[in-house]
Amino acid sequence: MEKYTALKVEVVDHVALLRLANPPVNALSTALMNELTRELDRISETDDIRAVVLTGEGKIFCAGADLKSRGETIKGPGDLPQHSRRTRECFHAIRECSKPVIGAINGAALGAGLAIVASCDILVAASTASVGLPEINVGLLGGGRHGMRLFSHSRLRRMMLTGMRVDGDELYRLGIVEASVPVDQLLETAMELAREIASKSPLSAKLAKQTLNAIEEMSLRDGYRYEQDMTAAIAKTDDAKEAQLAFLEKRKPVFRGA
Repeated sequence: MEKYTALKVEVVDHVALLRLANPPVNALSTALMNELTRELDRISETDDIRAVVLTGEGKIFCAGADLKSRGETIKGPGDLPQHSRRTRECFHAIRECSKPVIGAINGAALGAGLAIVASCDILVAASTASVGLPEINVGLLGGGRHGMRLFSHSRLRRMMLTGMRVDGDELYRLGIVEASVPVDQLLETAMELAREIASKSPLSAKLAKQTLNAIEEMSLRDGYRYEQDMTAAIAKTDDAKEAQLAFLEKRKPVFRGA
């Protein structure tokens, strides 16, 4: 397993638990972006891992870009485009990870932290957590396009233009997260969901996520046609046959990922 400086990794019961660990506020530093991207790519090609839980170490999920190290990162021509590219690819690594990623929002997820949240497949939150886009307060922008995948037109613009934060209970009321729970119950809530996903056919889960990513911006006709093609492909797998046989025999299926 890789040794990282800003990311903690633990694998239990086919679930990879990833903790953003760049104290004091888990700001998205170059090291954290590189390590998170690298680990998600590794997980994509690790058969024994079937689901991912992504959370923050301590009381903060991710407070956004690492402004303190910005001067060290961007020194000359080409540095800013490289930094921007690295940031984009970090978010896409979450979305493109072949395994479902559950975001467990344990505290503030701001700016880039909101973009990380929006890139996950399923979300749960601590009731005391919050998400927001505070960049307007420091003369920057960021995360708005990712936020559009979560929030309505008016709410997203209010957040971006005022720095307004939305807490866990409101996220649940809006249907953005699956649960808003006390912070001491958050990790178990996320892990329970991850274990449920891990109990399904890993091949089916992988193709389901791939399909959902592909059809997200397709028309209804094209998207459903793509989904039908993927359904036909899944039906030919050994896992699908095992699922059907186990259902008929009233037993728990044993999946091989083939």
